Amino acid sequence: QVLVVESGGGLVQVGGSLRLSCAASGRTFSSLAMGWFRQAPGKEREFVASISWSGVRTYYDTSVKGRFTISRNNAKNTVFLQMNNVKPEDMAVYYCAAKVSPDDITYRGGYDSWGQGTQVTVSS
Repeated sequence: QVLVVESGGGLVQVGGSLRLSCAASGRTFSSLAMGWFRQAPGKEREFVASISWSGVRTYYDTSVKGRFTISRNNAKNTVFLQMNNVKPEDMAVYYCAAKVSPDDITYRGGYDSWGQGTQVTVSS
């Protein structure tokens, strides 16, 4: 079982930036695909971004493409989500997840381990 822990959430103004971090342990980090998902009150948990084990492949939901960047540092067992030009609709609990299988890393149901989430609050 992989332990996944998010950090970096908080309050951000509209148009501002925030960087989320996610540390994973319990398995060779460089063998894991990693993803970020988010869930707003009353809504389903949705895909935000994902990155392959090597970092070569990245995927984004259309709502965040061009504003968010996912990256990873395999030497530090950490994946990041840089959030720029934040919008009110970005407010949610953000979850990091780890996936052993390398295929379809945008599919929420394929992820094996999840963190507890970190709250991102957007103020206008």
